[in-house]
Amino acid sequence: MVAGTVRREWSPGWAVDVRRTLGPLSRGRFDPTYRIIADGSVWRTMRTPVGPATQRISVRPVERIVVGDSWGPGAAWAADQLPSILGADDDVAGFDPTLHPVVADQWRRHGASLRTPAVGSVFEMLVPAVVEQRVTSMEARRAWSYLLRRHGSPAPGPAPDGMLVQPSARAWGRVPSWDWHRAGVEATRWSTVARAATVAPALERCVAMSGADARHQLRRVPGVGVWTAAEVAQRALGDPDAVSFGDFHVAKDVVYALTGEWGGTDDRLAELLAPWAGHRGRVVRLVGMTGVRRPKRGPRYAPHDFRAM
Repeated sequence: MVAGTVRREWSPGWAVDVRRTLGPLSRGRFDPTYRIIADGSVWRTMRTPVGPATQRISVRPVERIVVGDSWGPGAAWAADQLPSILGADDDVAGFDPTLHPVVADQWRRHGASLRTPAVGSVFEMLVPAVVEQRVTSMEARRAWSYLLRRHGSPAPGPAPDGMLVQPSARAWGRVPSWDWHRAGVEATRWSTVARAATVAPALERCVAMSGADARHQLRRVPGVGVWTAAEVAQRALGDPDAVSFGDFHVAKDVVYALTGEWGGTDDRLAELLAPWAGHRGRVVRLVGMTGVRRPKRGPRYAPHDFRAM
C-alpha cells in the first residue's frame, strides 16, 4: 500500500456495480476528474470540505467487499463518504417497478446493483452542471476539460497521469472571463458559477435537507433552474426523485420508451412519472439504460461557437 493511503473496506449488502453507479459523475472520456483503468477500478478526484482528495474504488467480487483507497488532505473525509458515494443512503424499499413492464424489466436486470450516488459536495457538482446548460454534451465536455486543464490542480496520491482536482469555489470565482470565452462558455453561464461561488458554504447545507427543499435552495442562485438543480441533486445529494425537466432529450426519449409516443413534453413526462413519486429520477435513469431513443427527425443541431461572438 502506498504511504499516506487511507483505506476503507465496506460490505454493501448488495452486489454493487461501481462503474454503473458512479457513471453519472463522469463528464466524458477526457474528464480529468474521473478515470476507469484496465483493472476495472474507478478513480475520482474531489474537492472535499477539508481539501482535495483522490479516491480509487475497486471491488473484491467473491467477498462482495468494496475497497476505497484515498489520498490527500481530504482522504479521511472521502473514506467516510464511500458508502454514500455508492448509494448506501438510497432507500429502494418503496419503489414499485411493476407499474410498467419496461421499468420492471430494467429493475430485474439492474436493480440489484444500482443505487443513486450521493457524493456530498454540492458546489463541486454544480459547476459542471452549469457548464452543461443549453449546449450539447460534446460542447460541455470540451469546455470542462479545457477549464480543468487551465485551472485544476494535480491529483494527490498515485493517480493516473493527467488526473486533476477541480478548483475551489474561491478559485472558480477568479477564473478570468477570457478563459471562459476560450472554453466556449458564454457570460450567462460563467456568471452563474461566479454567483454560486460566493454562496458555496450555504449551498453545502443542502446535504442535510430533503430532496425538494434542497432543489428549492439551489434554485435561489440566479441562473440555476429546475434542470440544473436536478442534475446536482442526482449526484451530490443522492436524490432518486430529481428529474431533469427542461432537458432537450429526456422527456422525448422517456415518453417514447414508455408509450411509443413521439414528441414527448415535460408535462407528459410528469404525468407518466407521477405514480413513482419519490423515485421519479430512478425511473428516468432505468429507462435511459434501455438505450431506446425517440427517432430523430428534422435538421441536425449545429453547436454554438461562443468563442466567435
